[in-house]
Amino acid sequence: MLKNYFIVALRNLWKRRAFSVINILGLSVGMIACFLIFLYVRFELSYDSFHRNADNIYRVVCDIKTPSETIKADGPAWPVLPNMKNQFPEIESGVRTIRTSLLVRTGDIKFQEENSLFADPAFFQLFDFPLLKGDPATVLKDPFSVVFSESAAKKYFGNKNPVGQTVLLAQKAWPVKVTGLMKDLPENSQIKADMIVSMSTETQHLNPGFEDNWEWSDYHPICFILVKPGTNVQALSQKFPAFIKKVEGSEMKAKQMESSLSLERLQDVYLYSTRNGNKTAGGKNVYLFSFIAAIVLLIACINFVNLTTARAADRAKEVGIRKVVGAVQGELARQFIGESILFCLVAFVLTVISTALLIPEFNQLSGKIISHGIFEHPSFILLLFLAILCVGILAGFYPAFVLSSFNPTTVLKGRFVSSSGGNALRKTLVLIQFTLSTSFIIATLIVYKQLKFMRDQDLGFNKEQMMVINTEGDPARTAFQLSLKGIPGIISTSLASSVPATEDYTINCEIENAKGDLQAANLDSYFVDWDYIPQYQIKMAAGRAFSRDFLTDTTQAMLINETAAKMFGYKSPEEAIGRRFKQFDREGKIVGVMKDFHFHSLQHEIRPLAMRIEPEACALISVKVSTKNLSATLSVIQDKWKTIIPHRPLLYYFLDDFFDQQYRSDERFGKLFLYFTGLAIFISCMGLFGLASYSTLQRTREIAMRKVMGASVQNIVKLLSRDFLQLVLISFLIASPIAWWLMHQWLQDFAYRVTIGWGTLLTSGLLAVTIALATISFQAIRAANANPVKSLKAD
Repeated sequence: MLKNYFIVALRNLWKRRAFSVINILGLSVGMIACFLIFLYVRFELSYDSFHRNADNIYRVVCDIKTPSETIKADGPAWPVLPNMKNQFPEIESGVRTIRTSLLVRTGDIKFQEENSLFADPAFFQLFDFPLLKGDPATVLKDPFSVVFSESAAKKYFGNKNPVGQTVLLAQKAWPVKVTGLMKDLPENSQIKADMIVSMSTETQHLNPGFEDNWEWSDYHPICFILVKPGTNVQALSQKFPAFIKKVEGSEMKAKQMESSLSLERLQDVYLYSTRNGNKTAGGKNVYLFSFIAAIVLLIACINFVNLTTARAADRAKEVGIRKVVGAVQGELARQFIGESILFCLVAFVLTVISTALLIPEFNQLSGKIISHGIFEHPSFILLLFLAILCVGILAGFYPAFVLSSFNPTTVLKGRFVSSSGGNALRKTLVLIQFTLSTSFIIATLIVYKQLKFMRDQDLGFNKEQMMVINTEGDPARTAFQLSLKGIPGIISTSLASSVPATEDYTINCEIENAKGDLQAANLDSYFVDWDYIPQYQIKMAAGRAFSRDFLTDTTQAMLINETAAKMFGYKSPEEAIGRRFKQFDREGKIVGVMKDFHFHSLQHEIRPLAMRIEPEACALISVKVSTKNLSATLSVIQDKWKTIIPHRPLLYYFLDDFFDQQYRSDERFGKLFLYFTGLAIFISCMGLFGLASYSTLQRTREIAMRKVMGASVQNIVKLLSRDFLQLVLISFLIASPIAWWLMHQWLQDFAYRVTIGWGTLLTSGLLAVTIALATISFQAIRAANANPVKSLKAD
């Protein structure tokens, strides 16, 4: 019996090949999209979950309140964590880490290790990063100890055992002993490092005095604690105010700063933390993609059910004949459900094969290795298999229990017609499909409008043709800069501590406010030379830029931006000119107010910014180059570097590319959104095409009669398209407010954003109608041009 069911199912699949392809392909595409998104969401949610004690690890964060603002920092002052461990018995262990960039040399091999960490001794005990060689309890215990990752160690030692070897660290060439070798840190870790150096190296030798400095600064550690199991974290946090009031030294009070501590779950940091000015919309995007996956799969399932139930009516006579020869309702029901499951199983096999082929491309598109292969996730495949069985049973339910209950006499006499209930169900499903698809179209247009807005916005400075060389503060940097002057292809150079899009320093200073008082504030600060302002074409709102004509500018002049002027209470930039400032051992006056410019991406609001002449604090050389014969210019720069600073690798980038990197994650999000929207529309159109074909077939004789009575091709196309287009228009009216609200919420993560106007909504509606019309028109035109005589003779 099962063999007979299977043979009949294959015959029906082959007999209706076009219908079968549309149905299977639509369901398969939906499942592929859902599976890939599921892998992406799972990966994003897995960050830092591989640590055994992940549930009990927290990051200690700090709010620093000043008279001007509250800084949401991702870490406290240096002595906070050691004192916390001694004060609170609930804390089992704690680790400070701080990101750094270090020059590492051995023999003729030299690299600037940009992805480095200083870390406390308990690092490999608190976190479960596997050590291939070395003792987790001691590898970071002593000063001048270093642990390399596998990939980093190969750069210096090849395949040799690195443990016990010595490398030279930093400008002073400190000898550092390799005490351990770790596996490359996993992709789903917020902690990234190719090299980890003992914290005592930093606090006792490179920068002694940090351990006793309670003043919070921009150069602060990231602190993690492991609390004992069962600890009431909320109760622990409530003890922090008294603790910080007791231990915080006079340095903070002198700077008019007050700090408070709180805790963030380790597993929440990656997706949800917005500390230190970071834009973290990851959690929102994960939920959005989960929603997209559910919607795409829903559209695919609706499509499958719709087409299956629509085509089932064509088999009414088959049901009648089989009943006449003795088939019972249960046998017919099993036959139809079995056929539906067979369709789904074919779609499942296509899904598994296609997903396996697409995973490498999807990894590249998402910018992460989210999966090494589909069979890395057997439980996901099983879950997908069970889901596909449910879809098959659901889709086969209608023909199984409705068609199998038909009266064979009525059906064989040709009196069977589709019920109004069945037609209403199909129309409702089409309406749901296109409501979802239209919502995707609206959302995609808004996403790309926002991305284009960020790309095209005037940043307030010139980043084109700007090459930035990182000297890491090498003493020979000034000599190297001077050597570049006069080289053909180099237009100008300047020195600075920061350039737009790079990490800037938040430094405390006192500036006279509108009331005449010196007001303490933490400002983003650039230290520059005289050529920086003209080279970047930063405009002045009031006063003047730095000038060699004023020798006192080297010690007694400061520039602030318009946002800083407003923060200190000035109603116009002109009012800030001549006002006093104090910073470090410098005192002077504000000589100019810069027009606001975007020194970070448009995801962030423009922050208060100050600039001073301080060549000794500058490590970045900005070189404006001509695009003509650029390769020759780069070659000359490299030769100059090898001559003047031979002990360092030349590190450089072009600012326009570097600035654009801030939008890479949003661009990847936009591309993923576009692709999955395209899939949703494709599936909906396949369903619409199939239903249009079915509707046209059902009305073959009606169309022929209308043609005989004189109806034109245009009239018939309009007749066949009208009902479907009405559904599309209704779906647009439903989708518009839903999509507007969802995208309005998404746009809140951007400090500078587009508005969602009626033009965007109407364009989306027009696009949805055009897509639907193009899908329907093929079958409509074909039916309208058919020979009416043949149609009337058809059985």
